[in-house]
Amino acid sequence: MTQWTFLTNHAHVLLCVAANPDARVREIAQTVGVTERATQRILTELEDAGYLTKARDGRRNRYTLNPEARMRHPMDQEHHIGELVTLLTAQPTEHDPAE
Repeated sequence: MTQWTFLTNHAHVLLCVAANPDARVREIAQTVGVTERATQRILTELEDAGYLTKARDGRRNRYTLNPEARMRHPMDQEHHIGELVTLLTAQPTEHDPAE
């Protein structure tokens, strides 16, 4: 029997970064349950799509979530990523739902 989840690995990586912007790739990979290489690829894709920004902090990367970025799927495009993060992590974002 195959296992499936409601959220993709991209969503899980995004939620990990929202919870801990200083997390190392290894930590994110372990939490999500994917390889470090897959995690790095996902982080790059999220950054390229405008969901995250990366800044060097010494030898580490620090990721910042863009809560204003819209969801990608046509059914969800009226929603912002910040809404998803707030819903699933209880981590408030700077996005004001009244906007």
